[in-house]
Amino acid sequence: MASTHSPSNIDNPQSSLDLTPQSTQPDTLQSSEPDEVQSTEQGTPQLRVLHTSDWHLGQHFFGNSRDEEHAAFIDWLLGQVEEHQVDALIIAGDIFDTGTPPSYARARYSQFVAAMQNTGCQLVVLGGNHDSVATLHESRELLACLNASVTATVTEDPQDQILTLKNRNGDVGGILCAIPFLRQRDLVKSRAGDSSQDKQQQLMKAMSDHYLDLFQLAEKKAEQQVKQQGYLLPILATGHMTCVGGQLSESVRELYIGTLDAFPAGLFPKADYIALGHLHRPQKVANSEHIRYSGSPIPLSFDESSAAKQVLLADFNDGELTQVTPLEIPLFRRLKSLQCTLDELPKLLESIAEHGEEDPLMPWLEVVIDADQYISDLQKQIQQHTDVLRLEILRVRRKRTQQERSLQQSSKETLAELEISDVFEACLEQSELSETLEEEQLQTLTGLFNQVVDSIQSPSEDEKKADEKEVAANKAQSGTKLQENNA
Repeated sequence: MASTHSPSNIDNPQSSLDLTPQSTQPDTLQSSEPDEVQSTEQGTPQLRVLHTSDWHLGQHFFGNSRDEEHAAFIDWLLGQVEEHQVDALIIAGDIFDTGTPPSYARARYSQFVAAMQNTGCQLVVLGGNHDSVATLHESRELLACLNASVTATVTEDPQDQILTLKNRNGDVGGILCAIPFLRQRDLVKSRAGDSSQDKQQQLMKAMSDHYLDLFQLAEKKAEQQVKQQGYLLPILATGHMTCVGGQLSESVRELYIGTLDAFPAGLFPKADYIALGHLHRPQKVANSEHIRYSGSPIPLSFDESSAAKQVLLADFNDGELTQVTPLEIPLFRRLKSLQCTLDELPKLLESIAEHGEEDPLMPWLEVVIDADQYISDLQKQIQQHTDVLRLEILRVRRKRTQQERSLQQSSKETLAELEISDVFEACLEQSELSETLEEEQLQTLTGLFNQVVDSIQSPSEDEKKADEKEVAANKAQSGTKLQENNA
């Protein structure tokens, strides 16, 4: 056998770094439908992996829990695992929305792990930037008894991040480089005097080296399996990051502020499949079949509501990826952002309520009203239209078209040309406070701001004396140093 690991027959991204949105159609290399998973005495055992990420259990959406949606998704997912006889389920980070998830989110996670154990499918959980390492690792040993592996951070021994994936027959079907969200402090030691560009290059190199080191360990492990069992194994990897060109959404946080904006796809090793998390829209990386974001299972912000959600079913045979099939997730709750005039709103609300009658859960809406003039009872007028409809409005904003044109016209002005009050008013107009506060409250806020400005521009007598003393002390200290130097 000439090689211990055969690279996938899918193009590897070394030149193009573009990302393309993930199609909901199956990406077929051999057949259009997932085949039955079987293991034969000769040849490579079939391996089927289901890839998902960014569940954000415990998320509060404008004060509302997402637990009902997560419960519905998990029930659906368990059904897909059984229906497609999945061998391994990979969750590529952000299982929780926060490092201190509420108790009901922890319970949901524990119940899911127990239910997964009953399916006979191996579970692999990776930590994301929202996850707490301590929270995920506190039950790691217990979950290992339930056929679940948890990797929340970089381990001291790199071998601990090399996992064996087995199919339902107990045969080794693949090797996984279990790579969670890579925290900067775990990879790079801070050095005084380094520029932002230096830090960016150091972090990018450290991330690339970490992937390469684990990939080489995985190749050695695959080589051992070839000697023992006589067949090739695919090598998979995971990651939780932003790749160059990735499509972001409102609910995605920056990862490496001031250092690394995005990771170039060309720096990934030549793994057969790379399961990524962090971006909530499903998409391919560098137009490659084998480097993908599954996206979040439910829309986590209003700007994600238009795209279908999915999980990815990846099949492997003879040591390489043969097929990726997106499985579209049902819509459990409709999220919709409406931008219209107040007169147009009633018909739009009625239409959404009518289309959402068969939805399992009540639709949630954001309403952006086009209006140049202040509407004192906007919330009350909108509430009158929703009392009898099966929907809930979570946020109301007012978009001032005339005001926006005015701001655009003055956008070329510099700070030196503007008064402090002008800057404050412009910031206030562009913020959500201008839509949520009453006119009297806005006037009070402006008055408080003016008081702060006045106190800075016109300091009290005590503050003047203190400043004078500080200046005198600095002069005296400078004079002393000058005398010492002359001496």
